[in-house]
Amino acid sequence: MWEPLAQARHEGTAGVRKGAGDTTGPAGRAVGLMGGTFDPIHIGHLVTAEVAWQHFQLDRVVFVPSGSPPHKANRAVSDAQHRYLMTVLATVDNPHFSASRVEVDRGGESFTVDTVREFRRHLGEEARLYFITGLDAVLDILSWKDPRELLNLSSFIAATRPGFSSDGLRALGTALGGGALERVHQLEVPALAISSSDIRRRVARGEPIRYLVPRAVENYIYKNDLYGGAESIGSRGAGW
Repeated sequence: MWEPLAQARHEGTAGVRKGAGDTTGPAGRAVGLMGGTFDPIHIGHLVTAEVAWQHFQLDRVVFVPSGSPPHKANRAVSDAQHRYLMTVLATVDNPHFSASRVEVDRGGESFTVDTVREFRRHLGEEARLYFITGLDAVLDILSWKDPRELLNLSSFIAATRPGFSSDGLRALGTALGGGALERVHQLEVPALAISSSDIRRRVARGEPIRYLVPRAVENYIYKNDLYGGAESIGSRGAGW
């Protein structure tokens, strides 16, 4: 039987942590699911996951790169394999992080509710699931597939930068009804000022992205000519 957590581990020949994604075991474990396009994954994602792990006392955070994100249909998205491998490189040195190929391998459009259903079936009803995403995404949840079921399956950790207005949550709660917002937890994360779209623009313009992404992800981007940045690699000096 296909099991999502059996794939939530770091694979490949370099930097392997065997079994890193195994979140089976005692009932009632708390697992964070960090969904996103990760094009590319950056420090803001990692800081958010780390803060959520600590604040909500999670056993593990599983990063789930989207295979075919339906909300990105209006722009080109890097190949899912590139985005998955960058996620592995970014998380491999953290013992409570892992990366899952669930959406990459499933095929078709990647709907969050389908992914959370798979994790819920595998982990059982006793597990506490937290889907980690940005507050802006949560405010748009009515456009997602089966939003009410999604909030029944998993709590949400809505990451936001300090000072970001959350006024829209009140209106969202009215639209969803049934105390849905009791399962949405806000989390302030200063590093959310970093964005993947800005990193892609910086690479395309030949501007530095060091300290915005992990070093291994930076090297991967230039080695694989992602975002039109290959021409700038020769001018970055030894070790880049």
